[in-house]
Amino acid sequence: MADDTDTATGRSLTLAGARKALDAALAKAEDMGLRFCIAVTDSSGEPVATARMDGAPRLSAGIALNKAFTVCGFGGMPSGNWWDLIKDEPSLVHGITHTPRLIVFGGGVPIFVDGDLVGAIGVSGGSADQDTEVAQAGADAVAG
Repeated sequence: MADDTDTATGRSLTLAGARKALDAALAKAEDMGLRFCIAVTDSSGEPVATARMDGAPRLSAGIALNKAFTVCGFGGMPSGNWWDLIKDEPSLVHGITHTPRLIVFGGGVPIFVDGDLVGAIGVSGGSADQDTEVAQAGADAVAG
């Protein structure tokens, strides 16, 4: 018979929450006058809502999704934190960067609610700092 140690309970972003994050990120992007691809995922890194702004680079759509996937795959660590962790270890730089879907530059931001990782938002189309700024606006809209 199963007990509490045999199962896990978790919270995850809903479509309503993903749309809130997406809308806030799109508003920030428009304020900046730039075009981005934006992906919002649930806590497992699966897409819930995505957008490619008119004129945003097509390849950025997949990069945005992979940024959010990277964040969820590593418990909420922003994608922009990766480089500082690996830059001084050549074996990691040349090894882990070949991991499918792993992104080691900015633009992937976790969405935490009451300390729980409920999803992530990935943004691509600008500089790493611009992508992160747009992603953070989306995350902040849900986190409160």
